[in-house]
Amino acid sequence: MVMDLASSLPGGSPIAPRPPGAAVSFADEIEVVLTRLDVGPDAVRASAALLSEAERQKASRFAFDRDRRRFTVARARLRRLLAARLGVQPESVELVYGERGKPALARPCAASDLRFNMTHCGEVAAYAFAPGREIGVDIEAVRAVRDADEIAARFFSRRENEAYLALDPRDKPLGFFNCWTRKEAFIKALGDGLYHPLDRFDVSLAPGEPARILRVEHTPGDRCGWTLHSFLPGPGLVGAVVVRKFAHELAPTAGPGIALVPPSSSYGDDR
Repeated sequence: MVMDLASSLPGGSPIAPRPPGAAVSFADEIEVVLTRLDVGPDAVRASAALLSEAERQKASRFAFDRDRRRFTVARARLRRLLAARLGVQPESVELVYGERGKPALARPCAASDLRFNMTHCGEVAAYAFAPGREIGVDIEAVRAVRDADEIAARFFSRRENEAYLALDPRDKPLGFFNCWTRKEAFIKALGDGLYHPLDRFDVSLAPGEPARILRVEHTPGDRCGWTLHSFLPGPGLVGAVVVRKFAHELAPTAGPGIALVPPSSSYGDDR
């Protein structure tokens, strides 16, 4: 069973615990579910049974058993989570993919207008859900990267790179991955992946600074139509989720609440 935390990130309210398969009303909330992918052989076999033929073929192409297991469990977990929110069986959930590979619900489930995104880092996967609004999520392990300064100079915007270089050396790994996850979550919400020029928008990145989109093209972040939140998926990890605002939220307001579900060892690619 997936259980929600009794608390949520600032600005939101928790979602009550629910059994898999129950119909859910999301209201205005974003839901982020965390799960672990390191499960036993029986769970992997049960997960494989839920995959589509295309997903099974993709799983078979992984060179390492670990990567095959993570992909299989993560995709099966997605189907279970979607089924629980749609009130259907996992086997009936069908997915379609956008031009850049972003998954969405196929008919007839598409009529629910539930949008979602997923990511994983090592043995932790994150799934983000929102009703009627595009959403993107990313998580990463915070670590020292040998070429971090060069990567920041190449992929961060000028404003972001200046903020990154101004950090105390001990804060730079977290600042780097704050920026990376926030930018990745945004371009995944857009559905463009790395095809979207990364210098066309700015995000905050300094440790302790609120997570915000500062600019999109020539539009200030508070009027860009998107909301950014950061969260902590687990020890040594950082995450970000970006969601499109409802029309009535386009004036600067507090963002929607996020219910954060902790990792579990139950059944759990990155688009």
